[in-house]
Amino acid sequence: MSSHITAGIDIGTYEVRVVVAEQNDENSLPTILGTGRAESKGLRHGYIINTADITKSVSLAIAQAQKSSGIKIKKAFISIGGVGLSGITSQGSTIVSRADQEVTEADTELAILAAEESIPAALIQNRKIIYSIPTSWKVDGKGVLGRVMGMKGVKLETKTLFISCIESHLDDLIEAVEEADIEVIDVVASPIAASFVTLSKSQKIAGCVLANIGAETVSIVVFENNIPISLEIFPLGGSDITNDIALGLKISLEEAEAIKLGGVTATSYSRKKLEEIISARLGDIFELIEVHLKKIGKSGVLPAGIIITGGTSSIGQIEDLARSYLRLPSRIASLNIGNGKFQIKDSSWSVAYGLCIISNLSDEKERLGLRKSSKNIFNSIFKALKQFLP
Repeated sequence: MSSHITAGIDIGTYEVRVVVAEQNDENSLPTILGTGRAESKGLRHGYIINTADITKSVSLAIAQAQKSSGIKIKKAFISIGGVGLSGITSQGSTIVSRADQEVTEADTELAILAAEESIPAALIQNRKIIYSIPTSWKVDGKGVLGRVMGMKGVKLETKTLFISCIESHLDDLIEAVEEADIEVIDVVASPIAASFVTLSKSQKIAGCVLANIGAETVSIVVFENNIPISLEIFPLGGSDITNDIALGLKISLEEAEAIKLGGVTATSYSRKKLEEIISARLGDIFELIEVHLKKIGKSGVLPAGIIITGGTSSIGQIEDLARSYLRLPSRIASLNIGNGKFQIKDSSWSVAYGLCIISNLSDEKERLGLRKSSKNIFNSIFKALKQFLP
């Protein structure tokens, strides 16, 4: 596969989506050459319960993408999400090594390693740290705005966000994709991949939360000063709303799904009761998000508000409910990528497309790059995205 052509595989609980794109100009977004999709089978809340089923789903989606693009896919970036994904914030420090007290990249690495080693064992047991994101630096106790390397001091401190996943989930995911004869280039957290497509630089700088409401999970990533400062996954989603509608209106799951998405069915029902059912479950979701924002001290103080994406984002009253529960500006993420045959407007494709563009970023690499964990076994993970430095 040409070095200018990238494939992204988003393995969601509801669907597997594949995007093939070509980078023609480093200052523009990649051009979409083909897409593929298939129903996800063998997943539950984002983790694999049957590797063979997922391999079949990936193979079907890959076959579609190859047919539409005319390109044989041999390598790909893949996303990882689900309840096994988590963000952990930790602090670490080191003594500046050079005699002239100038901070070097080696010092930043040692500080991040110290932060990683200070994570309580109970929080990291059976987990693999995928990458680390320094969110702030201090030199001799004073906060640093901008680049820390080159400054002078005795003690270097950092606060770092470590994004990790359950190791067995990661191994199963890679195995399933490799069984479909696809070499895994890198593994990317789904919320991070989506953020490269759905959020603007100004939103990331001002402060915002991106919420992807999928079929069985809700993933959120919080940005401030152009840096992700928190990531969390909740084990509920659009399928819970469908189940509530089916129980509340005494109808089949198929009818409930159609009604949830605004479709017309033969069943008569009270519009008020439907809205009450949907509002109750969405309220549960936004309450969980609000609790997390309070935990990290960002409740009601993110000027760019909440941006909602995922398959459940099309529900009518979702923006108003988010605004009410979170006391933040609220909007649905919108995409308008590509043209003609491969135009994408559905934000549920944001992860797959984000996987394609993540290795082609230029200016954002220096400020938004992801630093590979010092203990990570994957030698190739995020070589291009060096580190998240303010």
